Amino acid sequence: MVQSAELLTHRGGCHCGRVRFEVQAPAEIEVLDCNCSICAMTGFLHLIVPAAQFRLLRGADALDCYRFNTGTARHLFCRVCGIKSYYVPRSHPDGFSVNARCLDAGTVAGMRVQACDGREWERQFPDRS
Repeated sequence: MVQSAELLTHRGGCHCGRVRFEVQAPAEIEVLDCNCSICAMTGFLHLIVPAAQFRLLRGADALDCYRFNTGTARHLFCRVCGIKSYYVPRSHPDGFSVNARCLDAGTVAGMRVQACDGREWERQFPDRS
């Protein structure tokens, strides 16, 4: 989750622009690079934030949802361009995971990437299994 560093507003969205959001996070963000089946295939870099730090600006009507395995995670993607710019993750069902690659340029001053072993989910997140 995002630490208590000074938060600023980052904006982002999908490829076609129908889905737009803003997220409150530090200028220097920490993201997870997960190796689970879906994240590895899509190249998703997780910026995990509490629900209160995320706001969908537009595009709720353009979103579709994909669920698999336990069905806990809500993989939201734009049904027009197919991009998953954010979703509700299994690891933090009360928050959001924003794809750092979908953030607009100009507000992220730095990004620290940490590996996450999503292939061994139960071992990576034993308290959330």
